[in-house]
Amino acid sequence: MPAAIIDGVASAQRLRAEIAEQVSARPAGLRAPGLAVVLVGADPASQVYVRSKGVATRKAGMISVERHLPATTSQEELIDLVRSLNVDPEIDGILVQLPLPPQIDAAAVLAAIDPDKDVDGFHALNVGRLWSGEPSLVPCTPRGCMKLIAEAAQTTSGLNAVVIGRSGIVGKPMAALLLAANCTVTIAHSRTADLKKVCRDADILVAAVGAPGMVTGAFIKPGAIVIDVGINRVPAADGATRLVGDVVFDEALQVAGAVTPVPGGVGPMTIACLLENTLTAYWRRMGV
Repeated sequence: MPAAIIDGVASAQRLRAEIAEQVSARPAGLRAPGLAVVLVGADPASQVYVRSKGVATRKAGMISVERHLPATTSQEELIDLVRSLNVDPEIDGILVQLPLPPQIDAAAVLAAIDPDKDVDGFHALNVGRLWSGEPSLVPCTPRGCMKLIAEAAQTTSGLNAVVIGRSGIVGKPMAALLLAANCTVTIAHSRTADLKKVCRDADILVAAVGAPGMVTGAFIKPGAIVIDVGINRVPAADGATRLVGDVVFDEALQVAGAVTPVPGGVGPMTIACLLENTLTAYWRRMGV
């Protein structure tokens, strides 16, 4: 029997509707939550992401603030803007769109964001809170992955989970969240010996390496939950391009118990979880 397809679009729509309902039902007299997104330069993909985030924010009843800076912006200028947003009483969440121009140290900029407004969950304090089991703002993509896993699994307790990829944006926080969900967790990467064997032991397999089609059906344990975080643009037959994941989807369908598609899987959940993080930061700041 083919695997169940985990519908990230439908899950994201439900989550966004829940968030909009909470925003609408906030106590009388409280302002709407505010999210500030900062874009430096004119990278086409980043412009699309920022635009879609703004649309989603406004649809949820939140205030969307966008700050567009030229590609020549200095690191000091960007950090000054971040600091001004840190103290802005109308702003609850701050997101600086990556990548940044080469003259800017992204780590220094992310470190300048108020951890309580860090809705990307990248600040070192939030990373430490996550691994310590304290309340934190969690990176949006891993948070969305966990919600999709919860839809596919009756329980995660005691399951073997393998995360392919060790980035600070997805791999490491994903491992922390799976560990908190009582999984036995392995982080695999480019130096892992016999990667295929490691993956075949996984009840939950998360692919987050950015290598199109790296995970074939031979990597997947029968009945496993497969979460494909990869978003790769490859040539299409008509000369254009198409999006594919790190997993060979058609092969995964024949082996896995449940699998996310690309597109339509993890991607939509990332923006929905950004809104959820903004709402969480807002409630904390409002003392509600």
